[in-house]
Amino acid sequence: MTATPIAASGLAQLLRLASPMLPVGAYAYSQAMEWAVEEGTVADEASAADWIAAVLRFNVGTLEAPFWVRLYHAWQENDLDAARSWNGRMLALRETAELRAETLHMGGALKAVLEGTNEIDIGLLDQLASPTFAAAFSFACHGLGVPLREGLTGYLWTWGENQVSAAMKLIPLGQSSGQRMLVKLIGMLPAIADQALNLPDERLSNFAPGLAIASSRHETQYTRLFRS
Repeated sequence: MTATPIAASGLAQLLRLASPMLPVGAYAYSQAMEWAVEEGTVADEASAADWIAAVLRFNVGTLEAPFWVRLYHAWQENDLDAARSWNGRMLALRETAELRAETLHMGGALKAVLEGTNEIDIGLLDQLASPTFAAAFSFACHGLGVPLREGLTGYLWTWGENQVSAAMKLIPLGQSSGQRMLVKLIGMLPAIADQALNLPDERLSNFAPGLAIASSRHETQYTRLFRS
């Protein structure tokens, strides 16, 4: 069975949404990696790659990504109640003030981008009082003609690329190290996307206590390069 290729316009929109140039402030957050570097848990390319892979497998891939899929379906069906429900659940499951502030800041920033460009009607998104980044990104993908799987992959990519960028600044690492970590990330994304697309509600999970502890400690870290 041959997969239907993404339309050129949808591909361009996906590249735009996944670009570091998208003004949502992702570069300002390390998602607790800064504390992990301070404590020595992340100290080189190998440990950084392990950290990123673990968070992707046990937090982003099993919670954020499946929630993103459900939000995309809600926008497809113009189901505001479902969108509110999944957005609210995702916000409630942010383990720390830092992670909650990050998703709200980025979600609000992307909503402002869509409002400023006036390319799609954001009336439905505007009815979410506090859109998470997953809600705004899935809304943008649907409205701009980016198919479900490709949009999900783009969402995962933006998260992973930002984590690699944070590791390069914090440890620090060179460009070759960054590219090797991105190659590993690319290899993981198809399976993570498949899992998110098929994960039933009862298996949704964000059991990553190390991430939650690191994030709470980063909030009071004495010196910080990244926002808290």
